[in-house]
Amino acid sequence: MSRVLIVGAGLTGSLCACLLRRELQNKVQIVVWDKARGAGGRMTTTRPPDSSCSSADLGAQYVTATAAYSQSHHSFYSELLSSGVLQPVDSLIEGLKQKDGNKDYMTPLGMCSLVKHFLSESGADLFFERHVTGLFRRGASWEVQRKAGDSETFDAVVLTMPVPQILQLQGDVGNMLSAPQRQQLDEVMYSSRFAVALFFPPGAVFSFPWAARYVTGNPCICYIAADSRKRNADVPDRGPSLVVHTSVPFGLAHLEKDKEDVQPIILQELQKLLPDLPEPTSVKCQKWRYSQVLTSVPDCPGQMTVNERPLLVCGGDAFSHSNFDGCVESALSMLSVLKASL
Repeated sequence: MSRVLIVGAGLTGSLCACLLRRELQNKVQIVVWDKARGAGGRMTTTRPPDSSCSSADLGAQYVTATAAYSQSHHSFYSELLSSGVLQPVDSLIEGLKQKDGNKDYMTPLGMCSLVKHFLSESGADLFFERHVTGLFRRGASWEVQRKAGDSETFDAVVLTMPVPQILQLQGDVGNMLSAPQRQQLDEVMYSSRFAVALFFPPGAVFSFPWAARYVTGNPCICYIAADSRKRNADVPDRGPSLVVHTSVPFGLAHLEKDKEDVQPIILQELQKLLPDLPEPTSVKCQKWRYSQVLTSVPDCPGQMTVNERPLLVCGGDAFSHSNFDGCVESALSMLSVLKASL
């Protein structure tokens, strides 16, 4: 039985694990590591410190399917809709630029429920707080080192973390990259931004009519969502939640500052935009150093095979595009490589 490690419990990693299980069933042992304390990656849903408040999506907000992807990825959308993980957006998103044929979906249980669905289907051995620091070739296997704890050996390794983190790995990865591959990875660029979640007590009321709003002309804030309203998750005994995303220029300008120093600036701007906002019970700030991909690997191949035996393959939205369907494309592409190798 081949032992496969997937690094990253985000959407691409969870999809890859799920598809691999469905294709090869019990012929493969699938292990998933993530350096965070929970699944989701950039589809993370944060829990409030107080259970009387609603959760909030700090990363991706909803899923938009083009007409073409609604057809080509029909099986994925059908599965998620029938299981209740996805539902059509039926609330007001102010400033959303609608294109003909596009369909918008929200996640009633938060964006991380998408990732958790595929991880559950994968039957993978899932481990959190495992931060991979190096990969070393040992004959027909990979020795994978992590920040704390012993190294482990795998027959194949799949890397789905942001490209700069791949390039920082110690060991043999850098030596195995061809000159063209290295150049392609060096040219991948991400946007950076901050996100803030505000949690309110039960009974708190928002005076505005929308569930989410795209903000124009503000130097700091580009998007605000009444997150629980967006997900139809408003319940009387649980306080609402609000999510704020900063603009890309603001994120870039403040990227190297501590999030504790940036949070007051964002809240001050929010107060100007929503002066009637109730007092939150708690606030959480997230720095997304690697938010959406601005420049992906040319021609969007879905994956990059660094070494064939033992297999080392890289994937994620940097090898396709930064949305749900981009992650599906990457997972399908890596699945083809894994099946051929295993």
